[in-house]
Amino acid sequence: MTEWLYTLTEWLYILIDLALHVDKYLFPLVETYGTWIYLVLFLVIFCETGLVVTPFLPGDSLLFAAGALAGAGKLAYPQLAFLIFMAACLGDQVNYSIGRYMGRAVFEKEYRLLKREYLLAAQKFYEDHGGKAIVLARFVPIVRTFAPFVAGAARMHRRRFLLFNLSGAAVWVLALVSAGFFTGNHPWVQKNFSLVVYAIILISITPMIVEGLKTWRRKMPEQK
Repeated sequence: MTEWLYTLTEWLYILIDLALHVDKYLFPLVETYGTWIYLVLFLVIFCETGLVVTPFLPGDSLLFAAGALAGAGKLAYPQLAFLIFMAACLGDQVNYSIGRYMGRAVFEKEYRLLKREYLLAAQKFYEDHGGKAIVLARFVPIVRTFAPFVAGAARMHRRRFLLFNLSGAAVWVLALVSAGFFTGNHPWVQKNFSLVVYAIILISITPMIVEGLKTWRRKMPEQK
């Protein structure tokens, strides 16, 4: 049991380190594997958006770093943007389908690999914003992974979901990949790349922090 926990902790550390220092891992991988990096990026984004058990994979920071590599001539911008767009769309569609199949039962049980509080947070986000939540959630880590699942469980119409899915993926991918493409080669950005990644992550999780503070403030009178 102790060995299993140690292994899990080690993997979590690696994944957190990957999210915070995506450039440290991604840049050498491009040099080593060349065009195979497109497949790696596709799979990471597909899993981050399509599997409810992998919300910890890098999303925003990975797109920015990949865009920076395209700006440096290491990757082809059109192919990169298209593949990531496809991965994001397919991921959300799979996630939505899983939500429709598993239904509301998931909200009533606690699963080892599925944190119920994340699911409930995504449900509230969906209830607050409706169909637009699928687009807005693209820019919010963790919620991005759970929003399509919740939409599926809520039985959002398939065509309506597809419309929000495609538009949300297009805005998300173009915004972050283009930001990396056009600014990644600036001397200051190159020198402070990790700092820029931290800023992207902080901006991404700000809505979650704000919502958490609001919830905490609402509960304060009840606790008194």
